Amino acid sequence: MTGKPDQAPAATLVIFGATGDLTRRLLVPALVNLLREGLVGDGLNILGVAREDMDDERLRSLLDEFVDPAAAGWADLRRRIAYLKGGFEDDATYRAIGERLGGADNAAFYLATPPDYFGTIAEKLAAARLLDEGAGFRRVLVEKPFGHDLASALTLNERIVNLVSERQIYRIDHFLGKETVQNILVARFANPMIEAVWNNRYVDHVQITAAETVGVGRRGRFYDATGAMRDMVPNHLFQLLAMVGMEPPNSFAADAIGTEKTKVVSAIRTLTSAQVRTDIVRGQYVAGRIGGEPRAAYSDEADVDPGTRTETYVAMKLWIDTWRWSGVPFYLRTGKAMAARETEIVLQFKPVPRALFRHASVTRLPPNRLVIHIQPDEGVNFDFLAKLPGPVIETAPVSMNFRYADHFALRRLTGYETLLYDMMIGDQTLFQSAEAVEAAWAAVQPVLDAWSRERVRPQEYRAGSDGPVEADALLERDGRAWHGLRG
Repeated sequence: MTGKPDQAPAATLVIFGATGDLTRRLLVPALVNLLREGLVGDGLNILGVAREDMDDERLRSLLDEFVDPAAAGWADLRRRIAYLKGGFEDDATYRAIGERLGGADNAAFYLATPPDYFGTIAEKLAAARLLDEGAGFRRVLVEKPFGHDLASALTLNERIVNLVSERQIYRIDHFLGKETVQNILVARFANPMIEAVWNNRYVDHVQITAAETVGVGRRGRFYDATGAMRDMVPNHLFQLLAMVGMEPPNSFAADAIGTEKTKVVSAIRTLTSAQVRTDIVRGQYVAGRIGGEPRAAYSDEADVDPGTRTETYVAMKLWIDTWRWSGVPFYLRTGKAMAARETEIVLQFKPVPRALFRHASVTRLPPNRLVIHIQPDEGVNFDFLAKLPGPVIETAPVSMNFRYADHFALRRLTGYETLLYDMMIGDQTLFQSAEAVEAAWAAVQPVLDAWSRERVRPQEYRAGSDGPVEADALLERDGRAWHGLRG
């Protein structure tokens, strides 16, 4: 999309789970930001659905907590927020939604609920004919995780696609709403110099990191049944991997980009049981300190089983069997309660031949690196070598840094603005297809199966550290090291 974007058409956004943190902290503030930019207008209405006993004004008061009361458009949008008390399994809830929608042509249903309700809500919406499209659109937005494993993802996809067209389903991964993630496509395909070296001829290996300083917070019950692998790898990390690994699409149309991304995930080499033991590190944080503050062990967090074997950290070595990436290892890691909050992609380039420098005063030639910082400090760094001033040849590592904040006026965004706007205009570029979801689960299923069989306890790592020492060893045995977290 180029030029000034058009305002989204009038629509009603029905949010299931309207009293939850996702709605209050992210969705409604994102809608306010869209209002400020003129990307949505007076035709946007919100209907919140939840089980709590409250009225319209009580819901509005809950939402006030995370919205600047002086924000442009908030006072007007606030008046267009309504509440409906109802159970997600109750047919009467959906009859009431239909009555509230009245003759509205455009409606989107956001499933900001635990995953167990996704299929049920879709079925109830379909049975109530709320997904039937007439002159306008009817769309369903589904949060991750989409399934718990490959079998459940296949079942859920089949369950929903039998009710509604694939073009009406928007499977959300909020990482893809971040400007820097989308900029990967521009950085690669608008800059021939970069795309020319974006392959196995020049790249030694790729690292993808999604580290968090927070623990599980109030999500203990959900997280203990999920873990870092299911929560982060088949969605967030694989989406970043796909953006790095994809071939140039024939256009920026949603289908073209989605096809190339799915090819990458489908090309991940299947891990054997032996490789799961050697190439996957599973960790769990113990007590430590983060930012000078004490952090309890994961097993002591609220709603977590004291004898838990759930992982809060995963590191893995993967191979993508395509011509572009043959022979290039991809190292992925994600964890909670770590030393720094950092999401980044590192392309480390192959070393130069040392023959030219064999008589020089050069004992070490650090590698060139391209580092894409996704959060919190969005930007791109290129690390390379320069000659130190003086009569002899000595090198020093230097860096060229591009920070978004230095060149563009960055607003405080939640990451959902682009995704909500794209959904309302019908652009599925940043959303996952059923095929992509299933390919991702197929890639991690051998790991889940092996962990289930062997029931090995995760390796311990101290809260506030960079993760288990076994993760360092994963790269060290290949003569490599993780790019340091910027704590």
